[in-house]
Amino acid sequence: RTDKKFTMAPLIEGFYDPATGTISYVLADKIGGVAAIIDPVLDYDPKSGRTQTTSADRLIDYVKKQQLTVNWLLETHAHADHLSAAHYLRERVGGNIAISEKIVEVQGIFKRIFNLEHNFSLDGSQFDHLLTDGENLELGALTVQALQVPGHTPADMAFQVADAIFLGDTLFMPDVGTARCDFPGGDALQLYHSIRKILSFPAETRLYVCHDYPPAGRGPQWKSSVAEQRAANIHVHDGNDLATFVALRQARDKTLAVPVLLLPSIQINIRAGEFPPAEDNGVCYLKIPLNHL
Repeated sequence: RTDKKFTMAPLIEGFYDPATGTISYVLADKIGGVAAIIDPVLDYDPKSGRTQTTSADRLIDYVKKQQLTVNWLLETHAHADHLSAAHYLRERVGGNIAISEKIVEVQGIFKRIFNLEHNFSLDGSQFDHLLTDGENLELGALTVQALQVPGHTPADMAFQVADAIFLGDTLFMPDVGTARCDFPGGDALQLYHSIRKILSFPAETRLYVCHDYPPAGRGPQWKSSVAEQRAANIHVHDGNDLATFVALRQARDKTLAVPVLLLPSIQINIRAGEFPPAEDNGVCYLKIPLNHL
């Protein structure tokens, strides 16, 4: 692109959460100080059911030290491996919470699975803004473009700004591969096409992953390039066609355990990070469907 808003280099800072393997990002216009926070984590202990805000507070500290103004809190999808801190952050640093408009499909699936309260809305109204494919968001002097990349879930979005793309759970680092597709609404064929959409960008495009599960021998990493992914991604490098990828992905998914935080995280994340309504004793509860998933 030749437009200045697409070519100006943004400020990008990644924050790795070792408990969930998640990388949250602060993305900002260096000159104007306008920022977006992508995929923030709310810490959760599944043994006690207690939440903490240590990871989110790191983001707040960074935003304040850099004197940034947060306009957007962007979710790449309704995560199944960590709780979102978007609601907590909006109360403390502002910003509008945005996610793909396809979140309504995910809400419909999980309202049935969890038999959520009758008045839980299936219209995405829990979020401040629902994104369409190709939609542009202004971020100071930068423009962030939302790219629909379904497959892992129906509502996955990537975010492109200048020569950088935040991938969500489409691709991982090349030695880890790609996202699973066996969650309700997932589709390996769709994921392949979404990945090829990402890999059609110029070779030097920087790619930022949402998770890293490092193999033995290396520490956490979260930045690669289109060229590196096309050359070395163990699941979808150049030469692996659609049929090969779908067969590989489906076979691998059958061997994977259910994520530890799937049940609590989805119930929070389809609500934009807000807890379910408190019951008559003042306590919020999460549900565990027995013998269902």
